[in-house]
Amino acid sequence: MEDFLTGKKHIHFIGIGGSGMYPLAQILHSQGFYLTGSDNNETETLELVRKMGITVFLGQRAENIKDADLIVYTAAIMDDNPELIAARESGVTTIERATLLGLITSRYSNSVCVSGTHGKTTTTSMLTQIFLAENIDISAVIGGKLKAIGGSGIAGSSDTMVCEACEFLDHFLKLSVNVAVVLNVDEDHLDYFKNLENIISSFRKFCDNATKAVIVNGDDANSMRAVEGISGKDIITFGKSADNKWYPENIRHIGPLETAFTIMHYDKAICEAVIHVPGEHNILNAVAAAATAHYCGVSAEAIAKGLDEFKGAGRRFEKYGEYGGITVVDDYGHHPAEIGATLNTAKGMGFKRVWAVHQPFTYSRTYTLMDDFAEVLSIADKTVLTEIMGSREKNTFNVYSKDLCDKIEGAVWFPEFEQVADYVSENAKEGDLIITLGCGDVYKVARMICSKLEKKFSK
Repeated sequence: MEDFLTGKKHIHFIGIGGSGMYPLAQILHSQGFYLTGSDNNETETLELVRKMGITVFLGQRAENIKDADLIVYTAAIMDDNPELIAARESGVTTIERATLLGLITSRYSNSVCVSGTHGKTTTTSMLTQIFLAENIDISAVIGGKLKAIGGSGIAGSSDTMVCEACEFLDHFLKLSVNVAVVLNVDEDHLDYFKNLENIISSFRKFCDNATKAVIVNGDDANSMRAVEGISGKDIITFGKSADNKWYPENIRHIGPLETAFTIMHYDKAICEAVIHVPGEHNILNAVAAAATAHYCGVSAEAIAKGLDEFKGAGRRFEKYGEYGGITVVDDYGHHPAEIGATLNTAKGMGFKRVWAVHQPFTYSRTYTLMDDFAEVLSIADKTVLTEIMGSREKNTFNVYSKDLCDKIEGAVWFPEFEQVADYVSENAKEGDLIITLGCGDVYKVARMICSKLEKKFSK
């Protein structure tokens, strides 16, 4: 792989506030590179970037790339973006962020890459916390904020790196992978992959690229199809059942957000674990993290300690507040399987009613998986939709939130966040749980709701 960082002094990030860009900026900044960046929307992440001393331009203009000798952009940046146009015309090396991440992973001899349609951020965060408990000075690239590292990325001095491996546009095939983790394989990004067979094929290539081991969900048929025929590396299964090499036993729910269980390796108990994030899916994420850490030589004591110290990643069932007996949480779930797992978990937590406040993300996903979204959002007692966040797409599908709303009994939708927050805060009652769901900026609705409920109950 070409080392396009050598000799570079000024790196400019187009879309530096993105969840995939920010940790790379953290790593390169810590290594002494001079960085600048731009974004279109003011966010908390941009404030964190500025606190590192990085110049941020709000709004994207051709002049922002001045004097840069390497320019990085995200896949969400469209071809008509003025900075991207200027970058390509300038002759300066211009790369997509997945290419940069690929180069960074190649600099580590123990690169652990966590893939899967769902659960990547939580599992990568758990792994990071476990390695820290073992006092390994790791590097990490996470799709959400982890309190233990003060953000979503960290640059360490050891040869170990943990990062999310996203299948979008086959980005994970650009990574240098020593240990591959496959949490699950599901239908997503069908605007690119077209069908499930192509998705499984890409995951198989990702697994085949691993030089040491593949740690795979043995209970997920699609994941197991992805490792069929792969040889020359360790294939380690995890899952809920004892048919796998790693599995949980003696599961006990000891609180609304706490679950205790025994982590088993074959028929041997490795450690007693306690996790502080709800849901059966998070038990499985913890077992995957434990299996991966154990393979990398981490002690059982550090596995238990790291899982216990992990209190969740940002925007993963993150509690924002409680007002008048009404609880508000925010979750990144944006695929039907993720939303279904989150809402089923919420329904089992003893609240009187569960509100799903969902911001659909991309027109293609909303159009293609419309019936699946309608089915899982119907799990909630109350469903409220915002308009679709198109992100990188134009609405060539002629699809709108109203179309989804019409398929969900009793659901409502509003074009503006303020209207959504007003409706929810006016109609929520004591004992209710409100969950904002989506990978866009729907967390802003959660904050608006908290503000309105706080005023309502402070009178």
